[in-house]
Order: sequence, then C-alpha cells, then structure tokens
Amino acid sequence: MHILITGAAGMIGRKLIARLVKDGKLNGQSVERLTLTDIVEPQKPAGFSGSVDLVAADLAAPGIAQKLIAPKPAMIFHLAGVVSGEAELDFDKGYHVNLDGTRALLEAIRQTKDYKPKVVFTSSIAVYGAPFPPAGIPDDFFLTPLTSYGTQKAISELLLADYNRRGMLDGVGIRLPTICVRPGKPNKAASGFFSGIIREPLAGMEAILPVADTVTHTHASPRAAVGFLIHAAGLTREQLGPRINLAMPGVCCTVAEQIDSLKRIAGDKVAARIKRQPDELIMRIVAGWSERINAERARALGFKAEATFDEIVKAHIEDELGGKIAA
Repeated sequence: MHILITGAAGMIGRKLIARLVKDGKLNGQSVERLTLTDIVEPQKPAGFSGSVDLVAADLAAPGIAQKLIAPKPAMIFHLAGVVSGEAELDFDKGYHVNLDGTRALLEAIRQTKDYKPKVVFTSSIAVYGAPFPPAGIPDDFFLTPLTSYGTQKAISELLLADYNRRGMLDGVGIRLPTICVRPGKPNKAASGFFSGIIREPLAGMEAILPVADTVTHTHASPRAAVGFLIHAAGLTREQLGPRINLAMPGVCCTVAEQIDSLKRIAGDKVAARIKRQPDELIMRIVAGWSERINAERARALGFKAEATFDEIVKAHIEDELGGKIAA
C-alpha cells in the first residue's frame, strides 16, 4: 500500500508515521511506500524497509497537489494545517493553508482518472459554536464556528462530504478534541496551555495558565489521536453512511481537574510550577469552544480514547519522559 501523509512533520504526523512503520500494515495490507509532505521536509522514518518520498512544499501552491497525487496513493491522511491561534491572528495564512490546501488536494484527486483513494481528514471540535446543549454536543449539532480556524475546518468538512457524495473519494473527517499532552515546545495553538500546564511542570519548568480553573474542555492523548486515524482508515462507506464527519471521544474535565490529576501523579511541588496569568485573546477564543462532546456514534463505530485525565498524564510520562518526572 502507498500512503500519502500531509502535515507529516507535525507532532501527530510523526507519531502516525512511527505507528505505521511499527505495525507494517494498514487494513491488513503491507505498507510498502510512504509519501511524506509538509512545508518543511519531514524526517525519514527509521526502520522502514519500503520506499519513502520526502516532499517539502506548500500544498496550496500551484501544481504541488497534482504531483503528490500522480502516483495514486491508496490512502491519504490529510493532517496539514495552521493551528487555531495562528489562524486567528493571521487571516490570510489560515485560509491559505487550512482551506486552499485542502481544496487543492481534493481537486487533484478529482482530476486524476481512475482514482478513488481513502481520505482521512483531521478536523476539530472548533467547528461548533456556542451556545451548547448541557448534555453534550451530538454529531448533528449545527456548525456555527466562532473562530477563523473553526470556519476553515467546517468548510473543509463540507467539501470532503461533497466529494465523497459524488464518488470522487472515500472520505472520513474526524473532529479531534484538544490533543493533550502535546510533546515538544509550545506552539501557537490557542489550546496549547492545556498541554503546557502538564508538560512543563513535569519537565521541571514553569507553566503559564491564561484562563480560569473552571474552564471545561474535552481532551485525548496523542496516542489516542493516532488510534483514531488508524481506525478511521478502516471504516467503510457503508459503516459511515452519509454523515462522514464525526466527533471523537475524549475526557471532559475542568482545568482544576487537570491540575488535580497532575498532583495525584507527580505531587504538589510539580503542580506548584503552574502560574496564573490571564490572557484576554486566549480567554475569548476558549469561551467559544465546546466543552462536552457526545461521541456516542464514534464509540459505536469503535473509536476509543482514555477514560480519565490521569490516564492522559500517565501516557505522556510513558511515551515522552521515559517514565521519569523532573524533581
């Protein structure tokens, strides 16, 4: 099987690649070729015996998507995107990357004869907008995003569904909750503090909390996110039905409950490294986000996430810190 991954240099992209290399198969087929693309050149995966094409390019630039699609990869994981905070601050960049890049990819698929790939697209719960039902947001809740990022993702979902409806591809869009705990350095995502208040203290560093402890949100680990992608790749058109974009499960909790998990696992001294510093922009963006997701449909289709935030913290310690916490 030939697999194309856009956004391959990003955190989820790297972890997905590692999982594919480790498994060696996807949907029962051997992974024989990988095409990895991002705005910067992705790293060649270690231990992969198949062929690898590394492409540093702007997916939205003329002709790039056509070149990537020309070999007709059977599976496409479309992960490329500008994160929420950056898309809100830079209107042109957000639409260029998040929307124009997606449209270029879909058009390249449409224009290629005798070609109908499986396309897994990473969307976001930012496609929803307040006010929200107290019991949680169902998949059929209307899309009224309150950020440019959410708008770009919602438009891309509609495009994916239309190309799927017309038989040009087999698509599935997964609305990711906030992925936490993200490893590495902080990025420009408005949700970055959710990871920062766990990641930095565990590494012995101070973390800034820009919102109130009462802020409630839904989270899943990077480990779970990769599991979502792998599982989505195996779903059939018959299983999905006409509504191919669906919200993923996760752990709904307050910031205070996140901190409580950190205390239970790492102790009060580690949690004391969190410093409160309100940020008006972050607070405004987060106020328009969904809190509780009703992911019954995703769970019925076999998607799985952590059951508690303690599990999310432990997954980060195991996967990124070698099981060790900084004193």
